[in-house]
Formats: sequence, C-alpha cells, structure tokens
Amino acid sequence: MNRQTLLLALLGPVVIILPLRLIDPPTSMFMLIRTAERTWARQWPFYPERDFVALGEISVNLQRAAIASEDGQFYVHHGFDFKQIQNAIRTAERGGKLRGASTISQQTAKNLFLCEGGGFVRKGLEAYLTVYLELLLPKDRILEIYLNIAEWGPGIFGAEAAAQHWFKKPAAKLTASEAARLVAILPNPQKWSPLRGFAAGRVGAITARMRSITFPRR
Repeated sequence: MNRQTLLLALLGPVVIILPLRLIDPPTSMFMLIRTAERTWARQWPFYPERDFVALGEISVNLQRAAIASEDGQFYVHHGFDFKQIQNAIRTAERGGKLRGASTISQQTAKNLFLCEGGGFVRKGLEAYLTVYLELLLPKDRILEIYLNIAEWGPGIFGAEAAAQHWFKKPAAKLTASEAARLVAILPNPQKWSPLRGFAAGRVGAITARMRSITFPRR
C-alpha cells in the first residue's frame, strides 16, 4: 500500500463521517438500494417515505426499545459487543443457527455506506467504518442517525415516518407498547407488521428488557 492509498484509507472516513456531527445524512446506501428496487418494480413512491427528526423528537420509549432489542450494551461498548459475538460463535459451534451480533453502531455504518452481502470484505469495511463512527460521533448522535435511517416497513424509513404510518402519531408520542411493536419488526420489516402476530408476541419480552438496559437519563 503506497502512501497516498494509506492516507485515503485513514482520512477518507473522517471526511465523510465527521460532518455528520452537524449535518443530517441526506440519504443512505440502503435507501438508495430500496429506491432502485421500487423503481424497477414500479412501486410508488419510488423514493421511500422519510422525515429526519432530532433525537429529542423521538420518544424515549422507542430509543429504549431499540437498544433493548438490538444492542443492550450500546451505551457501554465502543462499537462492538464482543460478548455477544462470542455467544453467537459458541451457538454456531454447537450446531445452532449463526445469528447476528451487530451493534447499533455497526448497523448504522452498514445502512449508511454499504450494501447487503459481500461476505468478509463487507463485514471488514463495516467494522472499519464503525471504529470511525465511534471515534467521531457521540453515542446519542449515532442512535439518532440509526433511528432515522432504519427501515420500518415497505418504503418506510425513519422513526417519524414509521410512527405516522403505523400509529398515525408523531414519533415523540409513541408508547412503550407501540415502540416495542416497531422494533420487533426490524429484523424483517418488509414482511412483518407491528400491528399483527409476531410483533404482538414480542412486546412483553422487549418491554421487560427496556427496564433493565443501561440508558442515560433524559
């Protein structure tokens, strides 16, 4: 690797990520992929519903629910939950299904900048970008971006669009039960609805975890 390539590798992510401290991302790679899919399928609107809002305009219930369901140690770790990674590896070694152990920071890096698939190369880039996210952005900002670019249904991105679409109210007004239903569909928002079976069945487990996670006072 020559000097120019090394400098690009080291400084490139800084140039891209540091402005996100002050500037909301205008879109994400995952949204652009969905836009291409919707355009190809002639689904309207082509570009997903989306309305970026500040963290203070997102119910603390949804913030807690996302952390409880997706990354219980979000405010403790530095981008990677090595305990969960080890647990996932042990489960796979015992013949269980290899489950994801991605943190909210990793998911934010992936959704912002990368495509699905790509194997170890994509995971390596995701880890690399996650390090920069954690170094350059406060935890609250990472969570804010994550909740605003997450997919919550077909053509629905961001907490505000999700709350308006599914519950006809702003994200700031979501109850604990509604928040739990929303995060329950995050693994497969294209197929699951927060208003039906699977999401309803997970409400109790998620709300119970919401009470025990490490979370800053709001």
